[in-house]
Order: sequence, then structure tokens, then C-alpha cells
Amino acid sequence: MHPIKALAIPALGLAGWAAQNAFQKKHAILRTFPVLGNARFALETIGPELRQYIVAMNNEERPFDRDERSWIYAAAKEQNTYKGFGTDNNVEFDEGWLVVKHRTFSTEAPPTSHGHKGDPARLPSAKVLGGPRGRRHAFRPDSIVNVSAMSYGSLSGHAVQALNNGVRMAGAMQNTGEGGLSEHHKQGGDLIYQVGTGYFGCRDEKGRLSIPRLVELTQANPVRAIEIKLSQGAKPGLGGMLPGEKVTPEIAAIRGVPVGEDVASPSRHSAFRDVDSMLDVVEEIAEATGLPVGIKAAIGEMGMWEELADRMIDRTRGVDFITVDGGEGGTGAAPLLFSDHVALPFRLGFARVYSTFARAGITDDVTFIGAGKLGLPSNAIVAMAMGADMLYVAREAMMSVGCIQAQKCHTGGCPTGVATQNKWLERGLDVPSKSLRAANYIRALRAQLLKLSEAVGVPHPGFVTCDDLELMWGTREGRTLREIYGYELGWGGVPEANRREVMDLMHALTQPDETDNVAADRESVSPGH
Repeated sequence: MHPIKALAIPALGLAGWAAQNAFQKKHAILRTFPVLGNARFALETIGPELRQYIVAMNNEERPFDRDERSWIYAAAKEQNTYKGFGTDNNVEFDEGWLVVKHRTFSTEAPPTSHGHKGDPARLPSAKVLGGPRGRRHAFRPDSIVNVSAMSYGSLSGHAVQALNNGVRMAGAMQNTGEGGLSEHHKQGGDLIYQVGTGYFGCRDEKGRLSIPRLVELTQANPVRAIEIKLSQGAKPGLGGMLPGEKVTPEIAAIRGVPVGEDVASPSRHSAFRDVDSMLDVVEEIAEATGLPVGIKAAIGEMGMWEELADRMIDRTRGVDFITVDGGEGGTGAAPLLFSDHVALPFRLGFARVYSTFARAGITDDVTFIGAGKLGLPSNAIVAMAMGADMLYVAREAMMSVGCIQAQKCHTGGCPTGVATQNKWLERGLDVPSKSLRAANYIRALRAQLLKLSEAVGVPHPGFVTCDDLELMWGTREGRTLREIYGYELGWGGVPEANRREVMDLMHALTQPDETDNVAADRESVSPGH
């Protein structure tokens, strides 16, 4: 072909494309700049990626900055999580900077060497879940770190499988999310079954809560506890609608709904209408299943929590656990207004709820679970000091199986196959390798909490108090968590009656084992500098 003709063809195509843009009426920029205007849209499309990899500093991005993501990825891959040359955070001038006050001497802390490859980092709950209320299947959770509620449908089948395999290997639990219990959840890991307003998986033909179906489901699967979801941090007080075209035969079977019909998730429950009737339902479920039963909520007005604490004082009825979800928590999709402005952030919300139950004198009767960016060691230790007994991790667990914070969850176009139902994208997530990474991440977080506990001079992070942590105002002032959140002396931490039991348990779990000896041998032959 003659060179001029070779150039003419693309030139004509470009001219036609420019003419089309110049006469369209949707975009003013393209009408004025029919060719260059498209460059602006192209840059806008890849803007998040440019900022993430080129523009942003290590601690600038949200919701998770590069330092935070790098730690999660390295922990999941069992790589070196250390960093050289000191912190690059602006500790001299930042407000709210966390400082953990270590102790020079301690008679309580067991000798530990956690964090080396192969270390199980065993860290059980200091409380027996369901024990205070005498549930038939009360138990002490083997791990204080567990995977938070993320439904199949929001996550891909491969992602759910990897997470369930991961919790099995790490001795933790996985919350099913309100979307029901799928085949992907049945990889051997223990489960917390979440009951949402749609009662998916445990509803009758009219969409009402069916306790017989709930009993049948829990007896056929490794469900250790039941969580009634009142609201979640990223979209509290907001219902949802699953369009009929997304209700496939698989989804219909899992959720107990008709194939191809719209399915509503109301903003509030129909099985109860107030605190009194909610406690009746809690006790009915607990009696029928024998399992611990709790509630999950983001925190807004406090009247409901004050009434709940008042009604639990006589110990005739009550919830076994309370999950407090911070407003900074994540979701697959939510209106930006709700994500940004509805519900208190974790530390404020948790402090208000815990204080309410502490003043009523019943915190020892309840296991408190924290959620909302608590999969990072610094946030996790704050939650434990404030009174959390267990922790949920969600987006951090997603990152451990491949999430790169592309923030395309709501589009179904997650490039790593984590938050999508696109089979081609899902294929990229290899279940066996990602399962191991999920387990590694959970163990690594537990190991970091044990190391922080050892620095403070205590055997369990539940022994860390609000006086052991300070938030700094640059180099001008530091205030303890107890001062900031109005805690009274003795609030938070392990119940006094359980301290000796937990100390003995942790001393037994942290005795040197073969992996400790191997790690010590490696360090002894490593160069000193």
C-alpha cells in the first residue's frame, strides 16, 4: 500500500471520530475539543491508579494507605514486614498519633518469640462466648481475630472459599454475611451465621424469620454462633434491593427466594419492633439452637443501647455478644452520603456503648466484638484496650487474598476476582494459594498483638488498658485513652475473675515449641549488622 494511503485511512477515521464528538450534545468538552477532550476522560478513568502508584505518599491514601496495604500483603505472603531507617510518619506534628507505653519490668508477660515463619500465634478470647448466659453450646473462641460479614454475591465464590479455608487453617471463624450460607462457605472453617432483615436462608415462603429453618441450617453446618444484624457501618439504616435478573438459581437456593424475582432487604427487622421484642427473639433462637446469639450495629442514637443495658441488668434475658461496627467500615456498595456521614466512627461509637454497659455493671456478661479498620495492629490494640474482646477483619482479609483497593466493588469489575461475579475475573483468584495467604495474615495480626502485649508487660492484649495507650498532639501533649473517652478506672480489659485463668492459658500457649527453636537457630547464625 502506498504510504500516503496508509496514513489517509487512520486520518479519515480520526476526522470522523472528531466530527462525531464535535456534534454530540452530551459533553461540552468534547464539542469544543473533539480529540484532546478524550485524553482528559482517559486520564480521569485511570486517575485512581495513577494516584495509588505514582502520586500519593506512603501514608496519604484512603481508606488504606500504602504502608498499611504493604504490611498486609507482606504478612499474607510471609515476607519481611520490617522497615528500615525509622518511621516516615510526621510524629512531631500529627494529632492523634498512637503511642503504646511499654514497661521495663513485668512479672506477668510470658516469654514469646512470635512472628516467625510457621508460628501459629495462638490467641484465644479471654471470655467464653455464651458462657455467662449458660448457652448449651457456649465456647471459648480459639482466635480473637475473625473474618467479618461479607456475603457470597458481594464477594466471589473463589474469595469466599479462600477465606473459609484460611480461617480453618488459622483456627478462626468466618461470618457468612446476611446473604446466606453458600456451598463456598463449606470448606471446613467454623462459621458465624448472620441473620439480616431479609432473613436469607432462614425465611418462610412469606419472607418472615423461620426459626425451624434456622435450626436446621445450623445443625447441618459448622455454625458456632448467630449474629442478628441491625445495621452496618458503611450504610446504617439503609435497606437494599437485589434485582430479579441477579437472582440466579444458585442465589435463590442460598437465600430461599424465588428465581428471577426482585428481593428486598428492608431497613429494619420485621421479627421484632423494639428492644423488648428483640430480646424475646434472641432468647427464642438461643433456646432452639443452643448457640450464642448476638447483635451487630453501627452506632447512632444511644436510647436503644441504654434500654438494652437496663433490660439486661436482671440477667433474665440478654444478648451474648455485641458487635460494634464503625462508620469507617467498608461495603461492596453504598451511597457516598451514608458512607461519609451516617454512624459514628468506631472509637466514639464503641466507647459510648461500652460505657453504657459498664455503668450498668454488666460488661462481664457480654463479649464485645469490634469492627471497622481493626485489621491493622495499631487500631486493633486500641480496640482491645477500650474493651473489645474479639475483632472482625473484612477489607484487610480481602487484601490478604488479592484485593488491591481498586475500589470497583460496586461495579462488579474487581480486577483481582475478589468482589465480582464475573467468572473470567474470578478465575484469576487461585483458591489454594490465597487460602494460605488469608491464614498467614490472621496469624500475623495475632502475632503483632502478642508482641505489643509483651511490650506492655502483659500476657494477652485483653490485659492492655486505656492507661497503657496515649494519643499525641504532636510533641506538645499526650493524653491517655481513658482521659479522652471518659472511661473510669478498671473499665475495659479482662474481667478480674478471669485474669488468673487467662494468664495460665496464655503461659501454656506461649511455651517455646519446635518452631521457636528453629527461629532462634536462624537468628543465631544471622550476621549482627
